[in-house]
Amino acid sequence: MASFISRGFKGRRDRAQTDRLPPGQYLVRDFPVLSAGPTPHTPLSQWSFSITGEIDEPKTWSWDQFRALPSETITRDIHCVTKWSKLDTTWDGVSVDTLLEGVDTAAEYVMAFCDGGYTTNLPLEDITGGRAWVAFAYGGEPLEPQHGGPARLLVPHLYFWKSAKWVRGLRLMNEDSPGFWEMYGYHMYGDPWREQRYSGD
Repeated sequence: MASFISRGFKGRRDRAQTDRLPPGQYLVRDFPVLSAGPTPHTPLSQWSFSITGEIDEPKTWSWDQFRALPSETITRDIHCVTKWSKLDTTWDGVSVDTLLEGVDTAAEYVMAFCDGGYTTNLPLEDITGGRAWVAFAYGGEPLEPQHGGPARLLVPHLYFWKSAKWVRGLRLMNEDSPGFWEMYGYHMYGDPWREQRYSGD
């Protein structure tokens, strides 16, 4: 029987790092890959990022315009709902705060939407205040398509399915609504320290 899980899902618990591991997680050295469907390969000439929904005027950037925005290097631990964790991952990206600069909205939630039809919902407060980025590089190299390149959302304080791969925009919403995995029973919020993997956790 074929395995649907990529190599690298067997890990270890390092006693010295236990305080950085949420309950039920184990460490991996590599970077496992899980996707809900085929890997999109959008040419940069056709790529754009948009802020839509409950705002007066939508905002859109081409790839060149997006890359011209101020960016920063971020080092964070990441935690997957499938129970692997990877420490001290380093990314380059544009803060969501930068993308929302000048946006006036009463919305309290966002839906990240992506190439391939993937979506995930988040409270607006969880992607602002220096807590989330649209990342375009990992480990100092352009983000590979298998890891969500050319750009993915990075929300490291939540389970990693909330860091949507191949992200193309954020839709601001007045009310929370489930995204792709949330409709299939994943938790609406996804805090790894509270083990919010599935609905009811």
